[in-house]
Amino acid sequence: MRLLIQRVSEASVSVNHQVIGSIGKGFLVLIGISQTDTPGIADKMIRKMLGLRIFEDENGKTNLSLQDVNGSLLLVSQFTLYADCRKGNRPSFIHAGAPDMANALYEYILAECRKQMPEQAEKVQSGSFGADMKISLLNDGPFTIWLDSEELA
Repeated sequence: MRLLIQRVSEASVSVNHQVIGSIGKGFLVLIGISQTDTPGIADKMIRKMLGLRIFEDENGKTNLSLQDVNGSLLLVSQFTLYADCRKGNRPSFIHAGAPDMANALYEYILAECRKQMPEQAEKVQSGSFGADMKISLLNDGPFTIWLDSEELA
């Protein structure tokens, strides 16, 4: 599983010119799911993501987590995070999870984030799996973190 986490001042996702998810201060998270991902891997990634201390405290140090700042999440499925560009110029996506499995795991991630942020559950917004989405964001920093489940201890 791969998560591309962007600390944002605001972000939104639209489908067919309609905003379907919108947040203020928080994380825009692009989620890539591979063929071998499981709910156990998702749980590990969720814990890491929600625990990241990348918001500034009163001293300007990145010491605060998403929950410490009452932040929001915008979670967007993006199979292209599994693009394999080693051969030729046309990416291969053979390592991305099959749509049915990936969608089920994406929905699992949404539900778990809402469970782990009960006071902020309404602040967990999402894209639309498999849709042609347009994402707008104001990256704060900019601050972008790449998490790959294969690289986490």
